[in-house]
Parts: sequence; structure tokens; C-alpha cells
Amino acid sequence: MKILQKLIGFIINVTGLFSRKLAARLALYLFTKPRRGKLTEKQFDFLGTAFREELTINSIPIMTYRWLGTGNTILLAHGWESNAARWQYLIEPLRKLDYNIIALDAPAHGKSGSKRFNAILYADFIKVVSKKFKPDFIIGHSVGGMASVFSQTNSDYKALKKMILLGTPSEFTDVLIRYYQMMGYSKRTVKSINQLIKDRFHAEPENFSTAKYLETLNLEGLIIHDEKDTIIPYQDALSINNSLKNSKLITTTGFGHSLVDDSISNYIYEFLKS
Repeated sequence: MKILQKLIGFIINVTGLFSRKLAARLALYLFTKPRRGKLTEKQFDFLGTAFREELTINSIPIMTYRWLGTGNTILLAHGWESNAARWQYLIEPLRKLDYNIIALDAPAHGKSGSKRFNAILYADFIKVVSKKFKPDFIIGHSVGGMASVFSQTNSDYKALKKMILLGTPSEFTDVLIRYYQMMGYSKRTVKSINQLIKDRFHAEPENFSTAKYLETLNLEGLIIHDEKDTIIPYQDALSINNSLKNSKLITTTGFGHSLVDDSISNYIYEFLKS
């Protein structure tokens, strides 16, 4: 896989010698194109227990799943190359506690629309879902956490009380740097990609910072991050915790980036009811 990644990176670098714009478009395409995996039979059966409702934003379908309860409403936002079924381990116990639970599929994931994924579009998805279902709490994993934070900016829904961020990246630029290194992009290609991002999103890549966005929010926060996370470094959790004024950081060991364990679920339950 690493050899293939470097080969693709080399081809894009060579393309950049003739057309910087084409090289940047190819590189950004790869960066924003998740593999849309098929649901397993277990996942399919689990999502079949939910009420499904399709919302839209700019004609793009947003698939939502609801498990009804009489308690507070929780919105769940999964991460890269995942889907709403990843939350089964958490949803089933939360249902027993009578929470009202909403999960959504991210752009280009699960049953939602779009051929491309980015955290800004995901944040817009979350804004639409929040306006419709009015969550008290949001739980986001990985880039789902980043998008959850971004969703609080210029949102029509202002009643969110608490946010839980699991293995969430702090700086978009750091995510980009890891991608650039993985692919072996040249300085010329990197400069072209950064310019394309600026042109498309009307902002510098460094402006898309979970930590900076959190400085403006008045929320209770719980940050859970594994110190051996090989996908999103633990340092990101420290930055996020320092930025959110009213937050608590829980450090785990041995659960990696997925953070699926009963002990982590218990931290979540305790925070939600506090």
C-alpha cells in the first residue's frame, strides 16, 4: 500500500510539472474521496431498528437514524470511512437509559449523498440535522468531532449544552501535512494544493482549526483520546482541551483511535448525566 501511495504521489508530482492546477485537483480528489464500504449484515440489521428520515441540503441527501426516547436528545457524528452503525456499542446502552438518539451518515458515507467529503460540508449536514432534531448533546468521533465543532459557527440552533469529542483532530493543517508526507508530494504540489483549498473555501487551511473554533464556544466538553492513537496524535487532545474553557480530558491507553470500550462508554454516561 505504501509503495502504491508513493507511486501515485510521484505521478501527481510529475503532472504538476506540466499543470499545477491539474496536479492539485487530482491530489485533493484523493484526499476527499472516501471508500464507501458496504454495511455488514449486523450493521444493516441494527440500522433497521431505527426510524430513518432523509433530509437535504442543496439537494444533497442526508440520511438520519432515530431511536426514540423521552430523555435528552443526543446527536452522533461518525468519522472517516465509517457510518452511523459504528455507534451500536453506545446506542444500545443509551436507549436503555431512555435518551432520544439521532445518528447521521456523513457526506459520501453510508446512505448520505455527495461524491466528496470535507469537514465543512459535514458541518453543514450537522447544522441541518441539529435544526431539525434540536440535540442537547453532540458526540463526535475523529473528523466527526471536528465537523461537530465547526457546525456551531453561524448555526441557527443555539441550544446545545454539551459536546463529547473522541479522538478528534485539532488542526486541519496537521491532517494535510500527514497526507502530504504519506503521498510524498513535492513542495510545488503542496503549494498548489494549499492554493486550491484557499480558492475553494475562501480561507487559508490554517483557519480550519478545531482548537480555535472552540475558543468561541460556551459549552461543557469532554475530550477522550488515547495516548497511543496512531491516526490523530494525543497532542491534538491537549490543544483542544486548552481551548475549550469548560472541558475535561480523559486519557486512555490501549484503545487506539476507535475508542470502543465499556470503560470509555461509562465516562460518556457519567458526563451526560452530570
